[in-house]
Amino acid sequence: MPVIEVEQLNLTYGDFHAVKGVSFQVRSGELYALLGTNGAGKTSTLETIEGHRSPTSGTVRVFGSSPRDRRAVRPRMGVMLQESGFSPDLTARESVGLIGSLTHRNDDVERVLDVVGLTGKAGTKVSQLSGGEKRRLDFATAVYGNPELIFLDEPTTGLDIQSRDHLWNTVDRLRENGATIVLTTHYLEEAQQRADRIGLMHQGTLHREGTVSELTRTLPSAIRFALPPGVGVPPLRAVRQGDGRYLIETFELPKELYLLLGWAHDNGVDLRDLEAGPTRLDDVFRALES
Repeated sequence: MPVIEVEQLNLTYGDFHAVKGVSFQVRSGELYALLGTNGAGKTSTLETIEGHRSPTSGTVRVFGSSPRDRRAVRPRMGVMLQESGFSPDLTARESVGLIGSLTHRNDDVERVLDVVGLTGKAGTKVSQLSGGEKRRLDFATAVYGNPELIFLDEPTTGLDIQSRDHLWNTVDRLRENGATIVLTTHYLEEAQQRADRIGLMHQGTLHREGTVSELTRTLPSAIRFALPPGVGVPPLRAVRQGDGRYLIETFELPKELYLLLGWAHDNGVDLRDLEAGPTRLDDVFRALES
């Protein structure tokens, strides 16, 4: 049984249709990234899966139950919001301890503080924590009690590189223990590097879904280069761009690059500013808005 099942989900706010017939599943143990342009409907979708909203129509199941059934679902689910809104007068230790009473999950507060790297700030009030430390406290709300399903909403915003690495190492350990992760992020390289599958939402619909490889194969790779003055165009489908450089778009990158380099060698041509690489997730993301 999938951990999350969404079937023909619709959400409307008055006359505004925010989510339109969205369907997808999240499998046990995978990291699924739900990404979207601004206003795409992903926040409304996730709030419904987390049990904060009721669908206008359609079906949402988490662990086979309605996410609104908090007794059945909430103890098995951890949620890292963009900002958890802890009381500024509570200490980090008190804030983490509060999570247990709210979620009905059991854990050791000191262990969780250590996991998120806040042991040295245990007695510090929330109001005195830095932005990155508050973000780590937000992370504690998700990992307290080792839940089976964890939602990470922009988890690395405001974190330095070392803290980001620490967070992702922790996520890796959680996954090794069987946790299922749902990620939303504006750092597309994180999704590209870590997601097993990605759903791309645009204007309320699930526009595309698949592995990074499956998504990037839908667009051609690009070869860019400049030529010295007076050199003729190579016998390839090279199009001159506004900056004077040439662009070759191809679904056969190794073959086209081999032909281009061979032509340059045979004709003694210096290919200036040569760039070649496969399509990246951000290229697919931009194509949603084109």
